[in-house]
Amino acid sequence: MTPATHGQRTAIVTGAARGIGAAVAGRLACEGLAIGVIDLDEADCAGTVEMIIAGGGSAMAVAADVAEEAAVIDAVARITTELGPPTVPVNNAGIGPRADLVELTTQQWDTVLGVNLRGPFFLTRAVVPHMLEAGWGRIVNVSSISAVGDAARVDYGSAKAGLIGFTKSLALQLGRHGITANAIAPGFVVSDMTRASARRLGHEFAEYQRVAAQSIPVGRVGQPEDIAHTASYLVSPEAGFVSGQVVYVAGGPVD
Repeated sequence: MTPATHGQRTAIVTGAARGIGAAVAGRLACEGLAIGVIDLDEADCAGTVEMIIAGGGSAMAVAADVAEEAAVIDAVARITTELGPPTVPVNNAGIGPRADLVELTTQQWDTVLGVNLRGPFFLTRAVVPHMLEAGWGRIVNVSSISAVGDAARVDYGSAKAGLIGFTKSLALQLGRHGITANAIAPGFVVSDMTRASARRLGHEFAEYQRVAAQSIPVGRVGQPEDIAHTASYLVSPEAGFVSGQVVYVAGGPVD
């Protein structure tokens, strides 16, 4: 970790050990933000933190289960002390194991909603006082195209749809304080989740991507950097009149 400079904005990115979260953390660091990297295992975040510091940025890793209220409060307190008051929460952490409705247990339902919906609530609630004090803030919630319906993952789709509702409600409540809230809804993005889907179906990941790309209008699957580019805009001063929106980063329209 390197010390944050006076006046430097601080972002917190959850699920940032790898994939979309790591790409978003790296991109925001390039924009001059100090980055609090949150994931389940602090050691897993080392690569993200080292990447940011090697590029001249400020970052620290904190281990926390975002579904646990006390852990999130503690993580935000640590980041505030070390990097400064956070005004840019990026709620990216998510899980989405496949399960048929009749096989889905109550515990599995609660676990998926805990990470994907309770987690964003806990982090955002903990960060809002800092945004209110600053009179400025940018909330970015990573949803999914599964929010419009996912036959294989009703729990995940429900959580991601709830996250969109949460985003719109935040935009309505906080806009007068200079705080925007927007959601990014990725389509097929190369990630641990899509790799797991390929393994579960018995496909080589390269072939899985090739087949998926055939149904995407732009003719390719998404990369974590595609989501990072969008997050960068939504966090920027130029996006001050964009709030309560869902940006589908899916290579084509989403019904």
